[in-house]
Amino acid sequence: MDPQRFLHTADRISTWSGKFASWLIIALTLVVCTEVFKRYILNAPTAWIFDANNMMYGTLFMMCGAYTLAQNAHVRGDFLYSSMRPRTQAMLDLVLYIAFFIPGILGLMYAGYDYALDSWRIREHSNVTSNGPPVYQFKAIIPIAGTLVMVQGLAEILRCIVCLKTGKWPERLKDAEEIDVVEQQLAKSAYVDAESRERAIQHVHDIDEAARQRGLGSEEDAKL
Repeated sequence: MDPQRFLHTADRISTWSGKFASWLIIALTLVVCTEVFKRYILNAPTAWIFDANNMMYGTLFMMCGAYTLAQNAHVRGDFLYSSMRPRTQAMLDLVLYIAFFIPGILGLMYAGYDYALDSWRIREHSNVTSNGPPVYQFKAIIPIAGTLVMVQGLAEILRCIVCLKTGKWPERLKDAEEIDVVEQQLAKSAYVDAESRERAIQHVHDIDEAARQRGLGSEEDAKL
């Protein structure tokens, strides 16, 4: 299989799962606003709302892990990393993925599977409140999220290998970024003339490209 095809397939799976889970943000907002209204206006709080918030937020957090990895958006200390050549970055990433990422995620998948299986077997309910809601379906997210992160991690390992061979990082599957929002806002603004709009958009692109090059550790940056 073409490496780039596999990379983009993994990126698509991770992106789809992350975007699907992101709808939980709306559900969380609605649940919290409803509970605030009931608690402070109607004086009728809901006992199980704390558990529901925890489960929705936990699902969102876990299911977006693979998406964040696919977008290379996890927080990293790049004080030295950004000044390295691409091949040096790839070698460092490859060692860290093999030494820490793979064992850690395998452990998460193995333990999470047993954890979820036990919960489904006893039809576990929350003990935070009396007559708490079921939590076994929530715990099933743990091995699922771990599997998605593992698939994306394998794609990242392949990216490292490709970079070691070619000297440059393979392209990632693009997704909407802040720069797209800036362009849309400027395009619809009635208070900015066409020349200023184009100049501002170009300036934003220049900043984004400079940041991207620092993140990739380009050969030019490494020589400075």
